Amino acid sequence: MRILANDGIDAVGKQLLEAAGFEVDTNHIPQEELAEKLKNYDAITVRSATKVRQALIDACPNIKAIGRGGVGMDNIDVEYARSKGIAVINTPAASSLSVGELVFAHLLNGVRFLYDANRKMPIEGNTKFGDLKKAYAKGVELGGKTLGVVGFGRIGKETAKIALGLGMNVLYTDLYEGPKALTLTLSGGIQVDVPVKQVAIEEIFKNADFISLHVPFLDKPAIGAAEFALLKDGVGLVNASRGGVIDELELIKALDAGKVSFAGLDVFDNEPTPRTEILTHPRISLTPHIGAATNEAQERIGVELATLLIETLKK
Repeated sequence: MRILANDGIDAVGKQLLEAAGFEVDTNHIPQEELAEKLKNYDAITVRSATKVRQALIDACPNIKAIGRGGVGMDNIDVEYARSKGIAVINTPAASSLSVGELVFAHLLNGVRFLYDANRKMPIEGNTKFGDLKKAYAKGVELGGKTLGVVGFGRIGKETAKIALGLGMNVLYTDLYEGPKALTLTLSGGIQVDVPVKQVAIEEIFKNADFISLHVPFLDKPAIGAAEFALLKDGVGLVNASRGGVIDELELIKALDAGKVSFAGLDVFDNEPTPRTEILTHPRISLTPHIGAATNEAQERIGVELATLLIETLKK
Protein backbone atom coordinates (compact mmCIF):
# COMPACT_ATOMS: atom_id res chain seq x y z
CA MET A 1 0.00 0.00 0.00
CA ARG A 2 1.12 3.56 -0.71
CA ILE A 3 0.72 6.47 1.71
CA LEU A 4 1.09 10.11 0.74
CA ALA A 5 2.38 12.19 3.66
CA ASN A 6 1.48 15.40 1.88
CA ASP A 7 2.45 17.78 4.68
CA GLY A 8 5.37 15.64 5.83
CA ILE A 9 5.82 13.17 8.68
CA ASP A 10 8.57 12.74 11.26
CA ALA A 11 11.36 10.36 10.23
CA VAL A 12 10.58 7.95 13.05
CA GLY A 13 6.94 7.70 11.97
CA LYS A 14 8.02 7.14 8.36
CA GLN A 15 10.36 4.37 9.45
CA LEU A 16 7.58 2.64 11.40
CA LEU A 17 5.29 2.70 8.37
CA GLU A 18 7.99 1.38 6.05
CA ALA A 19 8.91 -1.36 8.51
CA ALA A 20 5.25 -2.41 8.45
CA GLY A 21 5.43 -2.80 4.68
CA PHE A 22 4.00 0.53 3.48
CA GLU A 23 5.51 2.78 0.83
CA VAL A 24 5.58 6.38 2.11
CA ASP A 25 5.85 9.38 -0.23
CA THR A 26 6.71 12.68 1.46
CA ASN A 27 6.83 14.76 -1.74
CA HIS A 28 4.23 17.53 -1.42
CA ILE A 29 1.52 17.60 -4.09
CA PRO A 30 -0.15 21.03 -4.57
CA GLN A 31 -3.81 21.16 -3.62
CA GLU A 32 -4.97 21.73 -7.20
CA GLU A 33 -3.19 18.54 -8.37
CA LEU A 34 -4.38 16.23 -5.61
CA ALA A 35 -7.63 15.12 -7.23
CA GLU A 36 -5.65 13.41 -10.00
CA LYS A 37 -2.44 12.33 -8.28
CA LEU A 38 -4.03 11.04 -5.06
CA LYS A 39 -5.56 8.23 -7.13
CA ASN A 40 -2.16 6.55 -6.95
CA TYR A 41 -2.29 6.17 -3.15
CA ASP A 42 -4.24 4.18 -0.57
CA ALA A 43 -4.04 6.75 2.24
CA ILE A 44 -3.07 10.36 2.87
CA THR A 45 -1.74 12.16 5.92
CA VAL A 46 -2.01 15.93 6.30
CA ARG A 47 -1.31 18.68 8.79
CA SER A 48 -3.19 21.98 8.49
CA ALA A 49 -2.08 23.00 4.98
CA THR A 50 -3.74 20.33 2.84
CA LYS A 51 -7.54 20.29 2.59
CA VAL A 52 -9.46 17.03 2.16
CA ARG A 53 -12.94 18.14 1.16
CA GLN A 54 -15.92 16.29 -0.33
CA ALA A 55 -14.88 16.91 -3.94
CA LEU A 56 -11.43 15.41 -3.35
CA ILE A 57 -12.93 12.45 -1.50
CA ASP A 58 -15.34 11.81 -4.39
CA ALA A 59 -12.49 12.06 -6.91
CA CYS A 60 -10.41 9.45 -5.05
CA PRO A 61 -12.57 6.44 -4.08
CA ASN A 62 -9.34 4.46 -3.70
CA ILE A 63 -8.50 6.23 -0.42
CA LYS A 64 -8.96 4.00 2.61
CA ALA A 65 -7.67 6.30 5.39
CA ILE A 66 -7.03 9.98 6.09
CA GLY A 67 -4.63 10.82 8.90
CA ARG A 68 -4.33 14.26 10.49
CA GLY A 69 -1.09 14.97 12.32
CA GLY A 70 -2.45 17.16 15.09
CA VAL A 71 -5.66 17.91 16.92
CA GLY A 72 -8.18 19.90 14.86
CA MET A 73 -9.67 18.32 11.75
CA ASP A 74 -11.47 21.34 10.32
CA ASN A 75 -9.50 20.95 7.06
CA ILE A 76 -11.11 17.55 6.52
CA ASP A 77 -14.76 16.75 5.76
CA VAL A 78 -14.67 14.10 8.47
CA GLU A 79 -18.26 12.90 8.54
CA TYR A 80 -18.52 12.74 4.77
CA ALA A 81 -15.32 10.72 4.56
CA ARG A 82 -16.53 8.30 7.20
CA SER A 83 -19.87 7.96 5.42
CA LYS A 84 -17.87 6.68 2.44
CA GLY A 85 -16.15 4.07 4.60
CA ILE A 86 -12.89 5.99 4.90
CA ALA A 87 -11.15 5.88 8.28
CA VAL A 88 -10.27 9.35 9.61
CA ILE A 89 -7.75 9.52 12.44
CA ASN A 90 -5.83 12.23 14.25
CA THR A 91 -3.27 12.62 17.06
CA PRO A 92 -4.94 14.70 19.75
CA ALA A 93 -2.51 14.02 22.59
CA ALA A 94 0.88 14.29 20.90
CA SER A 95 1.25 18.07 20.71
CA SER A 96 -0.55 19.12 23.89
CA LEU A 97 2.51 20.02 25.97
CA SER A 98 4.15 21.89 23.10
CA VAL A 99 1.07 24.06 22.56
CA GLY A 100 0.73 24.71 26.29
CA GLU A 101 4.34 25.84 26.48
CA LEU A 102 3.84 28.19 23.52
CA VAL A 103 0.86 29.75 25.31
CA PHE A 104 3.18 30.62 28.17
CA ALA A 105 5.85 31.88 25.81
CA HIS A 106 3.25 34.41 24.69
CA LEU A 107 2.09 35.17 28.23
CA LEU A 108 5.60 35.75 29.55
CA ASN A 109 6.34 37.72 26.39
CA GLY A 110 3.31 39.90 27.05
CA VAL A 111 3.70 40.68 30.73
CA ARG A 112 7.33 41.76 30.23
CA PHE A 113 6.84 43.53 26.85
CA LEU A 114 9.37 41.30 25.08
CA TYR A 115 7.43 41.41 21.81
CA ASP A 116 7.83 45.21 21.67
CA ALA A 117 11.34 45.34 23.15
CA ASN A 118 12.59 42.94 20.49
CA ARG A 119 11.20 45.23 17.79
CA LYS A 120 12.63 48.43 19.21
CA MET A 121 15.96 47.46 20.78
CA PRO A 122 17.76 46.89 17.44
CA ILE A 123 16.58 50.32 16.24
CA GLU A 124 16.62 52.46 19.39
CA GLY A 125 18.73 50.48 21.88
CA ASN A 126 21.90 52.49 21.38
CA THR A 127 20.28 55.93 21.47
CA LYS A 128 17.25 55.55 23.74
CA PHE A 129 18.23 52.78 26.16
CA GLY A 130 17.05 54.72 29.22
CA ASP A 131 13.74 55.62 27.60
CA LEU A 132 13.10 52.00 26.69
CA LYS A 133 14.00 50.87 30.20
CA LYS A 134 11.38 53.25 31.60
CA ALA A 135 8.80 52.19 29.00
CA TYR A 136 9.09 48.55 30.07
CA ALA A 137 9.36 49.17 33.81
CA LYS A 138 5.76 48.21 34.62
CA GLY A 139 5.82 44.50 33.96
CA VAL A 140 3.77 42.13 36.08
CA GLU A 141 4.29 38.63 37.42
CA LEU A 142 2.09 35.69 36.46
CA GLY A 143 2.29 34.13 39.91
CA GLY A 144 -0.84 34.81 41.95
CA LYS A 145 -2.85 35.89 38.90
CA THR A 146 -5.86 34.07 37.46
CA LEU A 147 -5.71 32.23 34.15
CA GLY A 148 -8.99 31.47 32.43
CA VAL A 149 -8.85 28.44 30.13
CA VAL A 150 -11.62 28.25 27.56
CA GLY A 151 -11.86 24.61 26.49
CA PHE A 152 -10.47 21.98 28.86
CA GLY A 153 -9.39 19.16 26.58
CA ARG A 154 -5.86 17.78 26.49
CA ILE A 155 -4.23 21.08 25.49
CA GLY A 156 -6.30 23.11 27.92
CA LYS A 157 -5.28 20.79 30.76
CA GLU A 158 -1.57 20.96 29.86
CA THR A 159 -1.80 24.76 29.73
CA ALA A 160 -3.48 24.76 33.15
CA LYS A 161 -0.75 22.52 34.63
CA ILE A 162 1.93 24.99 33.56
CA ALA A 163 -0.10 27.80 35.12
CA LEU A 164 -0.43 25.91 38.39
CA GLY A 165 3.29 25.24 38.40
CA LEU A 166 3.89 28.99 38.17
CA GLY A 167 1.60 29.65 41.13
CA MET A 168 -1.39 30.88 39.16
CA ASN A 169 -5.03 30.25 39.94
CA VAL A 170 -6.95 28.44 37.20
CA LEU A 171 -10.57 28.89 36.17
CA TYR A 172 -11.80 26.88 33.22
CA THR A 173 -14.92 26.38 31.17
CA ASP A 174 -15.92 23.44 29.03
CA LEU A 175 -19.04 21.88 27.52
CA TYR A 176 -18.59 18.84 29.76
CA GLU A 177 -18.10 18.45 33.49
CA GLY A 178 -14.41 18.41 34.27
CA PRO A 179 -12.01 17.73 37.15
CA LYS A 180 -11.76 19.66 40.41
CA ALA A 181 -7.97 19.22 40.50
CA LEU A 182 -5.05 18.40 38.22
CA THR A 183 -2.11 16.18 39.12
CA LEU A 184 1.31 17.82 38.82
CA THR A 185 4.47 15.71 38.71
CA LEU A 186 7.29 17.38 40.61
CA SER A 187 11.01 16.73 40.72
CA GLY A 188 11.74 13.21 41.86
CA GLY A 189 8.43 11.93 40.56
CA ILE A 190 6.42 13.31 43.46
CA GLN A 191 2.80 13.92 42.46
CA VAL A 192 0.48 16.50 43.98
CA ASP A 193 -3.13 17.39 43.22
CA VAL A 194 -3.74 21.13 42.75
CA PRO A 195 -7.29 22.59 42.65
CA VAL A 196 -8.84 24.07 39.52
CA LYS A 197 -12.36 25.47 39.24
CA GLN A 198 -14.90 24.96 36.48
CA VAL A 199 -17.12 28.01 35.88
CA ALA A 200 -19.41 29.52 33.28
CA ILE A 201 -17.58 31.25 30.46
CA GLU A 202 -19.00 34.62 31.55
CA GLU A 203 -17.22 34.27 34.89
CA ILE A 204 -13.93 33.75 33.10
CA PHE A 205 -14.53 36.85 30.98
CA LYS A 206 -15.25 38.94 34.07
CA ASN A 207 -12.58 37.61 36.46
CA ALA A 208 -9.58 36.21 34.58
CA ASP A 209 -6.40 38.28 34.36
CA PHE A 210 -5.34 36.23 31.34
CA ILE A 211 -7.35 34.02 28.99
CA SER A 212 -6.12 31.16 26.81
CA LEU A 213 -8.43 29.72 24.14
CA HIS A 214 -8.49 26.02 23.28
CA VAL A 215 -11.67 25.50 21.27
CA PRO A 216 -12.45 24.72 17.61
CA PHE A 217 -13.93 27.41 15.42
CA LEU A 218 -17.70 27.06 15.32
CA ASP A 219 -20.23 29.40 13.70
CA LYS A 220 -18.98 32.58 15.36
CA PRO A 221 -16.00 33.80 17.39
CA ALA A 222 -15.80 32.73 21.02
CA ILE A 223 -14.76 36.31 21.81
CA GLY A 224 -16.53 38.93 19.72
CA ALA A 225 -17.86 42.41 20.40
CA ALA A 226 -20.28 41.34 23.16
CA GLU A 227 -17.64 39.23 24.92
CA PHE A 228 -14.97 41.96 24.75
CA ALA A 229 -17.36 44.20 26.69
CA LEU A 230 -17.42 41.62 29.52
CA LEU A 231 -13.66 41.21 29.84
CA LYS A 232 -11.75 42.43 32.86
CA ASP A 233 -9.92 45.65 32.07
CA GLY A 234 -6.29 45.03 31.13
CA VAL A 235 -6.73 41.33 30.38
CA GLY A 236 -4.16 39.47 28.28
CA LEU A 237 -5.44 37.10 25.58
CA VAL A 238 -3.72 34.17 23.88
CA ASN A 239 -5.11 32.21 20.94
CA ALA A 240 -3.18 29.10 19.94
CA SER A 241 -6.24 27.13 18.82
CA ARG A 242 -7.86 28.22 15.54
CA GLY A 243 -8.08 31.42 13.56
CA GLY A 244 -11.47 33.10 13.94
CA VAL A 245 -11.93 32.09 17.57
CA ILE A 246 -11.19 35.73 18.42
CA ASP A 247 -12.76 38.45 16.27
CA GLU A 248 -9.57 40.14 15.07
CA LEU A 249 -11.15 43.47 14.18
CA GLU A 250 -12.76 43.71 17.62
CA LEU A 251 -9.45 42.67 19.17
CA ILE A 252 -7.69 45.62 17.53
CA LYS A 253 -10.35 47.97 18.92
CA ALA A 254 -9.97 46.49 22.40
CA LEU A 255 -6.17 46.78 22.28
CA ASP A 256 -6.34 50.38 21.10
CA ALA A 257 -8.82 51.23 23.86
CA GLY A 258 -6.71 49.56 26.56
CA LYS A 259 -9.42 47.03 27.38
CA VAL A 260 -6.95 44.30 26.42
CA SER A 261 -3.36 44.90 27.52
CA PHE A 262 -1.80 42.55 24.99
CA ALA A 263 -2.60 39.56 22.81
CA GLY A 264 -0.56 36.53 21.79
CA LEU A 265 -1.59 34.99 18.47
CA ASP A 266 -0.33 31.79 16.90
CA VAL A 267 -3.32 31.45 14.55
CA PHE A 268 -5.10 33.94 12.31
CA ASP A 269 -8.26 34.54 10.32
CA ASN A 270 -6.55 34.72 6.97
CA GLU A 271 -3.75 32.18 7.08
CA PRO A 272 -1.33 32.18 5.41
CA THR A 273 -1.79 35.94 4.83
CA PRO A 274 -2.79 37.52 8.19
CA ARG A 275 -4.15 41.06 8.29
CA THR A 276 -1.50 43.77 8.15
CA GLU A 277 -3.19 45.50 11.11
CA ILE A 278 -2.59 42.38 13.19
CA LEU A 279 1.00 41.86 12.05
CA THR A 280 2.01 45.44 12.75
CA HIS A 281 0.10 46.09 15.98
CA PRO A 282 2.53 47.13 18.75
CA ARG A 283 0.72 45.13 21.44
CA ILE A 284 0.45 41.75 19.76
CA SER A 285 2.96 38.93 20.22
CA LEU A 286 3.10 36.90 17.00
CA THR A 287 4.06 33.37 15.96
CA PRO A 288 3.27 31.69 12.58
CA HIS A 289 1.07 28.76 13.69
CA ILE A 290 3.88 26.82 15.41
CA GLY A 291 2.03 25.42 18.43
CA ALA A 292 3.05 21.83 17.68
CA ALA A 293 6.36 22.73 16.03
CA THR A 294 8.80 21.18 18.49
CA ASN A 295 11.08 18.25 17.76
CA GLU A 296 9.50 16.27 20.58
CA ALA A 297 5.93 16.90 19.44
CA GLN A 298 6.70 16.10 15.81
CA GLU A 299 8.22 12.78 16.79
CA ARG A 300 5.25 11.94 19.03
CA ILE A 301 2.84 12.94 16.24
CA GLY A 302 4.71 10.83 13.70
CA VAL A 303 4.81 7.78 15.94
CA GLU A 304 1.14 8.05 16.96
CA LEU A 305 0.01 8.69 13.40
CA ALA A 306 2.03 5.78 12.05
CA THR A 307 0.75 3.43 14.75
CA LEU A 308 -2.86 4.36 14.08
CA LEU A 309 -2.44 4.03 10.30
CA ILE A 310 -0.84 0.60 10.64
CA GLU A 311 -3.70 -0.58 12.87
CA THR A 312 -6.29 0.87 10.48
CA LEU A 313 -4.85 -0.28 7.16
CA LYS A 314 -3.91 -3.77 8.34
CA LYS A 315 -7.52 -4.57 9.23
